[in-house]
Amino acid sequence: MSDPGSNLMRARIHRALSRPNLLIGADRELVLLTGLAAVILIFVVLTWYAALFGVTIWLVAVGLLRMMAKSDPLMRRIYLRHISFRPYYRATSTPWRRY
Repeated sequence: MSDPGSNLMRARIHRALSRPNLLIGADRELVLLTGLAAVILIFVVLTWYAALFGVTIWLVAVGLLRMMAKSDPLMRRIYLRHISFRPYYRATSTPWRRY
């Protein structure tokens, strides 16, 4: 007789499918958004000071985003879900109850 637990099927979970989508160690969308804002600043003002300021702002933002991703790679999604919740839920039996 064989052990009943040995007949379980095993399924491989590939690392690329379960890891968060990061770019330069930070959230991909936020890195691209801050890069776009820096490029827009540089090309709208068109001075060397604006270029230096835009690159500096982008590097600082990427550093902060990397710190955020190191703490929790899914922090942006969790925060967006958090602010979508209502601040107060009434103690009712169902959400469709009339007040």
